[in-house]
Amino acid sequence: MKFQKKYVVLAALVLALGTAVYINWQFSSDNSLTASKELGAASYVSATVSPSSADEAVQTAALSKESQNYFASERTKRQSTQDKVIDDAKEIFDLENVSEEQKSQAQKSVEEMLRVFTVQDSIESIVKAKGFSECLCYISDEGVTVIVPDGELSDTSALIIDDAVTSHYEVEFDDISIVGA
Repeated sequence: MKFQKKYVVLAALVLALGTAVYINWQFSSDNSLTASKELGAASYVSATVSPSSADEAVQTAALSKESQNYFASERTKRQSTQDKVIDDAKEIFDLENVSEEQKSQAQKSVEEMLRVFTVQDSIESIVKAKGFSECLCYISDEGVTVIVPDGELSDTSALIIDDAVTSHYEVEFDDISIVGA
């Protein structure tokens, strides 16, 4: 009698498991048919370039070259300015007739500049990570200026840039300036 109960329970469990697998299979096969109509589903399209579009593409490529040159030259200018400020501070430290107060003031000023440089780099990295190809950030007493390529500015780009700036630097939204280059 014990053996019959075990086999009946085992058979019931196998039957329940089989039913669960069958029902799962039925519901999963229905979802695969409607998956192509889901919101946000990607579809690939092949496009051909018309002659007028080819001219526009050449102009866009030229603008992007100019834009690349602009960002590269501005980075070079900023780096040379930063190096000059740091070199001037080192000279103050090396002078013998400078008081300890002046050395302390120079050290504080260098630390503040390094903090600003680090924040600028962080903001630039975040803005690039958010989808912009280039970015320059300048922090001054008046606020923060962020320069991005003009073609990448959109309705949402201001929000993205504002979020990147305010997450790393304490500044009011009115003091953030976004410029397209």
